[in-house]
Amino acid sequence: MNDNSVITIADTTANPAPLGLLGFGMTTILLNLHNAGFYGLDTMVLGMGICIGGTAQVIAGAMEWKKKNTFGTTAFTLYGFFWLSLVALLVLPKLGLGEAATPVSMGWYLTVWGVFTSCMFVGTLKLSRALQVVFLSLAVLFFMLAYGDFTGGGKTLAGYEGIFCGLSACYTAVAQILNEVYGRRVLPL
Repeated sequence: MNDNSVITIADTTANPAPLGLLGFGMTTILLNLHNAGFYGLDTMVLGMGICIGGTAQVIAGAMEWKKKNTFGTTAFTLYGFFWLSLVALLVLPKLGLGEAATPVSMGWYLTVWGVFTSCMFVGTLKLSRALQVVFLSLAVLFFMLAYGDFTGGGKTLAGYEGIFCGLSACYTAVAQILNEVYGRRVLPL
């Protein structure tokens, strides 16, 4: 007997995007409060980079993979590893495990991330306006930070732009959560 029937299993998993967006957004806000000059770079920022910006986003990326969302998988996983690599760049020299990155090498590091983020921004043109704001402001942030490293200029203005970027990611996450909880558009995306 040949049974050609197809069984479809509904996806009942939760939306992982708010987790990833909040991991990114909250960590970005806290790092850029430092860049804007509100406080020094201490273990609070580094801990957020490892645990929330890094680990939470990598977990969200794995969850997006399960949902077959290539954009979400790529974004959350890579930006999660961005945070982990940034912490490594700051901590490894303090542990005697290599020379500290130079301003020029950091400038190129941030430029590469800016180019990648610009490519991802193009992908958001098929997604929500809120995600467009997140990715465009992030691309601008990376280029502003790179410029600061290349020129030795202050990063204060970049810090304020980064706070905006982080807030836009948090807004997008909260909008997704509330819209789902209430079953209607509470906040526009």
